Amino acid sequence: MKRNFSLLTLISFLFFSSQLLANAGEEIALWPGTQYDTGIPTHLEVLGYNAGDRVTSHADMIRFFEALQKTAPERLKIFEYGRTWEGRQLIYVAIGSQANIADLPAFADDMQKIADPRVTNEQQAKNLINELPASVWLQYGVHGNEISSTDAAMMTAYHLLAAVDDPIVQQIMSNTIVFIDPAQNPDGRDRFTSRYYSSVGLEHSSDRLSAEHNEPWPNGRSNHYLFDMNRDWLAITQPETAGRIRVLNHYKPLVVIDLHEMGGDESYYFAPSAKPYNPFMTEPQVDNIELVGRNNAKHFDNFGFDYFTREVYDAFYPGYGDSWPTFYGASASTYEVASSRGEVYKRKDGTNLTYKNTVQRHFVASISTAESVSDNHDKLFNDFYQYQVSAIKQGQENAQRVFVFSNKQDRAGAHRLATLMAQHGVEVVQATEAFKACGINYPAGAYYIDTAQPRGRFVTTTFNPQVDMAEDFVEEQERRRQRNLDNEIYDVTGWSLPLMFNIKTDSCSSSVKVAGIRVKSDDRLPGNVQSTENAVAYIVAWGDMAAGRFLTAALQQGLIVKSADKAFQLDNQVNYPAGSLIIERRTNSENLPKLIAEIADQSGAQVDAVDSSWVIDGPSFGSGNTVTMSPPNIAMAWDYPVSSLSAGNTRFVIERQFNYPVTAIRTNQLTGADLSHYQVLILPSGNYQNGLGEAGGKNLDSWVKQGGVLITFGSATQYAADIDVGLLDIKRELAFNEDEGEQKADAEDSTTKGVLYDNKQDLLDASVNDDRGPDFVAGILANIEVDQEHWLTAGLNEKQVGMVYGSAIYTPIKL
Repeated sequence: MKRNFSLLTLISFLFFSSQLLANAGEEIALWPGTQYDTGIPTHLEVLGYNAGDRVTSHADMIRFFEALQKTAPERLKIFEYGRTWEGRQLIYVAIGSQANIADLPAFADDMQKIADPRVTNEQQAKNLINELPASVWLQYGVHGNEISSTDAAMMTAYHLLAAVDDPIVQQIMSNTIVFIDPAQNPDGRDRFTSRYYSSVGLEHSSDRLSAEHNEPWPNGRSNHYLFDMNRDWLAITQPETAGRIRVLNHYKPLVVIDLHEMGGDESYYFAPSAKPYNPFMTEPQVDNIELVGRNNAKHFDNFGFDYFTREVYDAFYPGYGDSWPTFYGASASTYEVASSRGEVYKRKDGTNLTYKNTVQRHFVASISTAESVSDNHDKLFNDFYQYQVSAIKQGQENAQRVFVFSNKQDRAGAHRLATLMAQHGVEVVQATEAFKACGINYPAGAYYIDTAQPRGRFVTTTFNPQVDMAEDFVEEQERRRQRNLDNEIYDVTGWSLPLMFNIKTDSCSSSVKVAGIRVKSDDRLPGNVQSTENAVAYIVAWGDMAAGRFLTAALQQGLIVKSADKAFQLDNQVNYPAGSLIIERRTNSENLPKLIAEIADQSGAQVDAVDSSWVIDGPSFGSGNTVTMSPPNIAMAWDYPVSSLSAGNTRFVIERQFNYPVTAIRTNQLTGADLSHYQVLILPSGNYQNGLGEAGGKNLDSWVKQGGVLITFGSATQYAADIDVGLLDIKRELAFNEDEGEQKADAEDSTTKGVLYDNKQDLLDASVNDDRGPDFVAGILANIEVDQEHWLTAGLNEKQVGMVYGSAIYTPIKL
């Protein structure tokens, strides 16, 4: 049957097509009045649309920068610094004069010299400063659904190359190298763009209720493993973060700006930041970033853009993209623009925020920042050098000059902490002989870090168990709490790396003098097998990640592995903690010694070969307290209403740190799925009342009664403890109130007994809801005491430290 289009349909189609063509060819004046070199390719010429007309995919972004490099290779150069989990390129570009770009390797070498006053004195530093260009690093889009920054990065690069008659650009190009990281999170960005454009209909909707403005789980903010990578700068778990830190340590740019997006009803944020400041930042760093902010304000006033400063975004936590660089001496800040989260967004005031609006603001701020760096070349360089000088001096005078930690208690953890600090650019030494420091004797293999080094402040702020906020800020937060107002802390308040690694450190004011080797970031943890020709079994002492990796590898290789629920001692007088692994010769294949050696090498585990199974204390190898391990099938709840960050982080640890597979199951399937072939099910944090409800609870209850192990994180524990679900016999507590207070009104009565309040505080106390929850905690480190007599705690020390976040407090479990 033939289909006939109506005349109205045809006219509508032609009109829509003509509008697309008109929009595609429309000139965009992101920097009005600029005359551009027609020899430099534009967005329109390379991609078919103007800057800000469409959200550019990662592949098209790469194509655009390659076109710029092909046209102006002497002024713009592309470098790859890594690949994402999904295989996408991570690039940065360097833009500057022909001479500066040609001399990039020498520039990096000279920056290393200026960054170390121990090898470069003040006069030598001045000579280098007079010769070197300044440098600014602009990094865009660490959150993949904060989309405008990547297109702004592209426009910034184009403007610097093509606006040859602009005096601001001429000055920047003459004495400054502009580094651009245009897409810090390609996997998240492409997740956003593909889903966004798949939801668009005949025309773009500005309605915040539309599918365009409501991303499906897990949204584009995070990377492949669903990490919020703006919180990964201390742990460096993701390839994107590792590559970026390596490059920043190589060039040490003087100013670093991290460009983000915020809610669509906001305006634009740039420094100065909100309080509190990290106490180990220096005054010149704060002053310099205010200079940049003042220049931004000048341009925003000229363009008529609203902005704000000194609110919301504080500078306390050292693990953001805008704070980590301050601890090698840079001046750094975050920028936040109101997000259109698509091509057009209707704000609460009734105006439409377009994608082009957001791209332009980030673009203007980027050029303004580069101008500030160019204008303040000498000050920024001198302050950078003096930062290194004062860091070394401060370390020498520090009561905690040196931090020392042994590799005996947790060999794998100590090695990871040492190599992580080296990855940050810190000088870490591993002693090659026994030594005494801080009044304590240490064995060979122990590590020490002297804070009298350029990265000394970073060591101090990350190794101290407590970094205090300014007293006046704390007092103000206590006042707000008493008034039942929210605190003004943006994020994490506790981050001590040794505490989070559960590594005991000692510190004192004296330097360490002992032979040692400099730790490198890529040093492998050496595995070892203490062999014997007549081995009847191999034992791996439990208690660190290396032992865990050994176990998962052994199980996947099909080895028969036992685990002791209690500590034991062999006839050779060696003590092994609870949880230690036993691999017996008699139950495994003839090539067991070869497999053990390979797994030890891969995992970094220490393995003891024993020639007798005689146990003089604790359970024997054939005891009921020595159980055979089975390789578990592990499932995890995935998709709405699971917290994507909790799910991704958990899956990453199991898959990438323990090298063990996890099956992700969409949450709605867990309500009735047959889970009998899984031994472990993980519920990451999430609102499971919406995803599982009572029916899902009954299915899980039946599976647990058949022997399944259910693990809950965060708010998933609240679901398990729900009285209608009944998986866990605990209850969530309300806020503790020392004073019972005055009589409260009866909920069934509209009147109550009158009360005389003698002072304002009593009145405020009386207004507090008795059913309120405990205060919300943004992120602290808490001491944990571990029950040593439960098999689940095998291998754990009695004292542990854990991160506490949120406001959930539970009653003790009923046994």
